[in-house]
Amino acid sequence: MSVHDSGAPQPPAAQGNVGGAKLGRISIPDLVARKGKDPIVCLTAYTTPMAQALDPHVDLLLVGDSLGMVLYGFDSTLQVTLDMMIAHGAAVKRGSKRACLVVDMPFGSYQESTEQAFRNAVKIMRETGCSAVKMEGGKDLAPTVQFLVKRGIPVMGHVGLMPQQINTLGGYRARGRAHDEAAGVMADAIAIAEAGAFSIVVEGVLEQVAQAITARVPVPTIGIGASADCDGQVLVAEDMLGLFGAFKPRFVKRYAELAGEIGNAAASYAADVRGRRFPGPENVFGSLKKSS
Repeated sequence: MSVHDSGAPQPPAAQGNVGGAKLGRISIPDLVARKGKDPIVCLTAYTTPMAQALDPHVDLLLVGDSLGMVLYGFDSTLQVTLDMMIAHGAAVKRGSKRACLVVDMPFGSYQESTEQAFRNAVKIMRETGCSAVKMEGGKDLAPTVQFLVKRGIPVMGHVGLMPQQINTLGGYRARGRAHDEAAGVMADAIAIAEAGAFSIVVEGVLEQVAQAITARVPVPTIGIGASADCDGQVLVAEDMLGLFGAFKPRFVKRYAELAGEIGNAAASYAADVRGRRFPGPENVFGSLKKSS
């Protein structure tokens, strides 16, 4: 049975369809046009198989630097390198056909100067084939965003809880609880939008703050731990699937518990091997033919 025969809800038709035939990937202008309309569905992906599974159902695949914690077991995203992001971004590109592809710029790859940011953004886009890059930061980052956008590099912003700044922010706590902090997050979002970002991830902020940002900025907001009123939502796929068990953020909803299923499958395999039930006759290539 195909996906379209399953009766499952189908994603809204992307822009650029002619007679029902899809012409290429969902584009940056397609996503911008969704502001205030159909919610944008986004999940992270780091590998070709995951991209293949998610691509038919999402509008945007984000190759997030969260791969450092999810795949590599790092304590934070700060150890992720540019080469890691490029390798995983290229893998996701190979596994996807429909979704717009955005790749995170890792810590240290864009903060030094606008020129450094441009060089590394070009390298990411050239070697992965992605449609845009994502950068964390607010007012201070706005000149860099503007520099890149003016040179043809689409940028997705990221405000609120910014994991790359976890040491200066003092932990993974929700932002915007105090009035001045909420005003700061709003000012950051406005600055990034005015600098030319086509969309902004709003992470880990009070719901009212996310609602106010979404109403104020002219570009789509993508919420994570924010509000259902954002123009779209993103989750780490491994969190959503129950594959990452180190911790479960409050804002995550488990749509499956695959870690347990994998453990059960591995236990069954181990029992079959130890009991010499695997491989069976159907799993081997038979015996040599006798010479005539």
